[in-house]
Amino acid sequence: MHVETKRTGGRISADEALALWQRYRASGDRAVRDRLVLTFAPMVKYIVYKKVREIPARCEVEDFISCGLEALIQSIERYDPEKGATLEQFAWTRIHGAVLDELRRQDWAPRSLRRWERDINQAREQFVGVHGRKPTREELAHALDCSVAELRTREDEILASDVTSLNTLVLSDDETAIERIDTLVSNDRFSDPEHHTARDQAKLRFRAAFERLPQRERQVAVLLYVKNLTLREIGEILGVSESRVCQIHGQLKKLLRAELDADALLFSEVA
Repeated sequence: MHVETKRTGGRISADEALALWQRYRASGDRAVRDRLVLTFAPMVKYIVYKKVREIPARCEVEDFISCGLEALIQSIERYDPEKGATLEQFAWTRIHGAVLDELRRQDWAPRSLRRWERDINQAREQFVGVHGRKPTREELAHALDCSVAELRTREDEILASDVTSLNTLVLSDDETAIERIDTLVSNDRFSDPEHHTARDQAKLRFRAAFERLPQRERQVAVLLYVKNLTLREIGEILGVSESRVCQIHGQLKKLLRAELDADALLFSEVA
């Protein structure tokens, strides 16, 4: 039997949903099941976005929506109207439970710490609502009926428990635009601005010294270090013996060392 569903305010009635579900159970038609999924998909997003503030920053909201949609499909498959609940009520319970389970699965912090996190956020929001500004740490500790030291400890534990994006802003009592990545200590010398500047200066000094070499020495250097030719191959190109190429090579190194002797400290810093 074909059942047409009429919508009121964009929602399907419980009777219409039941009729559609019964049609699916009788026929096994996946297209009918997909209509049920599309009908209740907005409910999945509603549940997820209600919980979005509790979702760790490292997690993607889309992952929880996918989890909710899976729970929706399972609820359609397992629904039993004889137990008294409507399909929407049954699906709501299963989706909500699945989202909570996924939230707990992806969060390794103890629940007591998450309670502290919720209490701190709630106290901060209430203070802003009353006073129109963010509370100091002392005022926040007073609102939570704890010491400043305990509040700082809990905040550190909450921060350590959450693996978050390096582009999120650093938490502080003042407004800040500093991202976490800017607070990390780097041992990479090549990312250090001073080291980068010194390297640029060293390159300029070397190029200037190289340009002052005689043409034959420059030619040997290019063939040896740029073209990666052997001394014998270079000799064949220049029409000289391999030993002569070796002599020219030794001469160009002496000339470069003499030219760059005054900048020895600079080159040692970027080596």
